Amino acid sequence: MLVVADAVARHGLADLVAGPGVTRVGLALVEGGGRRLKFTASDRQGEVVDWCHIDAYDDVPLNAVVRSGSRLAGSWDELAPRFPQFVARQRGGTTTGLVAEPLVVHGQVLGAVVAYLDDQSVAEALPVETVDTLARDLRAAQARLPRPDGALADREVAEGALVADCEVEGQPQAVGTARRFVRRQLAAWGIDDDVIDTAVLCLSELVTNAVIHTGASSEVRALLEDGILTVLVRDRGSHSGARPTEPRHDDDADPLRVHGRGLQLVSALTSRWGSELDEVGTTVWFVLDPPTGA
Repeated sequence: MLVVADAVARHGLADLVAGPGVTRVGLALVEGGGRRLKFTASDRQGEVVDWCHIDAYDDVPLNAVVRSGSRLAGSWDELAPRFPQFVARQRGGTTTGLVAEPLVVHGQVLGAVVAYLDDQSVAEALPVETVDTLARDLRAAQARLPRPDGALADREVAEGALVADCEVEGQPQAVGTARRFVRRQLAAWGIDDDVIDTAVLCLSELVTNAVIHTGASSEVRALLEDGILTVLVRDRGSHSGARPTEPRHDDDADPLRVHGRGLQLVSALTSRWGSELDEVGTTVWFVLDPPTGA
């Protein structure tokens, strides 16, 4: 339920903002095939958690941490050369800098947390154990979220974006169907042959995982927007109706690890990748940018 995810976020923010030298904590979760972050903060909490969206391509520290999967810390003076507009908005207040950590489960970046500090010398503003626990709890909460209404083909896209959708069966031959579909569409959009080959290879891994885990049909979407290619595969859960992939707190529980060796390849070849769980199944996506040889 959405209430569960909100409760996890609220509890995690309360724990982190109580840290020494911390004045405010923000939490961001990857959404929309990696194109946006769902954001809330410790000073935006009420009876209902107040979420908003951040464009994943904005030049802010949270996006940098999500993209790199690495910790980022510094005073405003240290961060200003890299994030001039962001830092300019922070100056004049009581804070002196920030520390940001990625939220990582089974090697996948779910989002990030950022602590605004009034004492940049504080090294333990975001305790590793607390951040790791928050990441695992958020991943488990995602698996209980209601499935978004409608198919991938029903989701709106930005004006001017190119989009192509296909449904494939829950059988091994679905991999070939998906590969041919994506290769044909990307070639029609004028995408570089090398990038097409990479996209098709990564798509094969995602569709194979969907077939192995569910045995049910899947949806495939290719989206080209502002020079960025995103490919998504959304499974429909298992034929039995049981959800075999609900994450637990052990190393072998993640649905993308059971037959997920190929996802190491996806991680290596793409700009970034991720997945969005719900109570029925999983949507896995990857991004390639730039997708043309221009």
